[in-house]
Amino acid sequence: MSVYVHPHARPDLTRPGVGLVKVSTWRVGTPERQRAAVDAIARTWQSRPWPVDGLLSYTVHIGSDGDTLLHYTQWRGEEDYRELVRTQRAERNAEIDAAVPGIERVDLRSYELYRSGSRADAGESRVPGCVVIVDVEFDGPDHKRQQAWVDAVFEALDSEPAPHPGGISGHFHTSLDGTRVLNYAEWESARAHEEAMAAPGDGIGSPTPQWHRVQHHPGLLRSTVTRYAPALSMSAGA
Repeated sequence: MSVYVHPHARPDLTRPGVGLVKVSTWRVGTPERQRAAVDAIARTWQSRPWPVDGLLSYTVHIGSDGDTLLHYTQWRGEEDYRELVRTQRAERNAEIDAAVPGIERVDLRSYELYRSGSRADAGESRVPGCVVIVDVEFDGPDHKRQQAWVDAVFEALDSEPAPHPGGISGHFHTSLDGTRVLNYAEWESARAHEEAMAAPGDGIGSPTPQWHRVQHHPGLLRSTVTRYAPALSMSAGA
């Protein structure tokens, strides 16, 4: 199978058949090396057939920190991931490393998609210019607590008196080890998200009882928010 490159560098976040999502981070050091690494990934993958049927998509985003790349891959299951690791990952990574030496690969985690939501009035026409990753960590494994926290976020979003119009969608993933939630949120632009974060009375985290429950959920340790620009998204072609 050939490689199909998706327009606007976004995967189908709710596509059927996805049983596993892998999310990882690469540290490369500078904005120039971020772009060089994305270009090397594109060359390496497009010069070869698609590796395994069970890899449904591979997406890379560029961090606004000038250092990181976010890798988001959709799989049928863990066996398909292990097949890629066994047969082809080392060769592909070696070619990328030859082009951009010194890449640090960190934080590979496994998730499943639990819940997605989007603005009802947004339709499907808006193209995300920014992906915001919210990484939430709890004090121990508890799958029911993961889901309860996500459900509480949806209640809080419904309580917003005036949500910022720049938000497009949110896709909440629960880690398979029961300790984390990852929200892959699409926004019109980084500026729109910055405005929402800077105006809590009108946007994200308004002072409602519902948001208070989210922010003080039992067992919640910490959360981090990172912005990315869409860069590359691929899947198997015909």
